[in-house]
Amino acid sequence: MRHITRTATTLCAALGLTAALGTASAAPGAPPSTARQAKAPVLVDCFWHTRVRPQAFLLACGDGNSRLVSLHWKSWGSQSARATGVNVVNDCDPYCAAGHFHPYAVVVKLDHPKAWKKNPKVQHYSRMVLTYTGARPEHFPRVLPLPLWD
Repeated sequence: MRHITRTATTLCAALGLTAALGTASAAPGAPPSTARQAKAPVLVDCFWHTRVRPQAFLLACGDGNSRLVSLHWKSWGSQSARATGVNVVNDCDPYCAAGHFHPYAVVVKLDHPKAWKKNPKVQHYSRMVLTYTGARPEHFPRVLPLPLWD
C-alpha cells in the first residue's frame, strides 16, 4: 500500500511540473514578473496627490475660483495627455466672495513630463495648456499655458 501511495504522489508531482513547464513554454516572450513597466506621468493636485485621468481638477488652489470639471480624456501617454471639459471660473464681480461662476468649454493638454521633486521616481506633467473653444473669461487668451506645481 505504501508503494502505491508513493507512486501516486510522484505521478502527481511529475504531472504538476509538466503542466507548469508546458504553460511557461507556451508563452514565449512573456516578460518576467519582475520586469518594470514604464508608467505614464501623473497629474499632481493641490494636496500633493497623484491623479490619472481625473474627472475634475482644481486650478486655483488658494481660493477655488477656477476648476476643471467634466473631463473626458482622449489620451494619456508618456509625453502628453488630452481631454475635453469645462473650466468653471469665478468672475469675482464685484469681488470674489460675491462673484458668480461661469462655465467655459476647453480642450486640456498636459505635457512636459519630468521627475516630481517630492518623489523623483514618479514622472508628472509639468505644464497644462487650456484652449478655449468658444467664449472665455474676460482678459484670458484663447490659448492659456499654465505651469503645474512640483
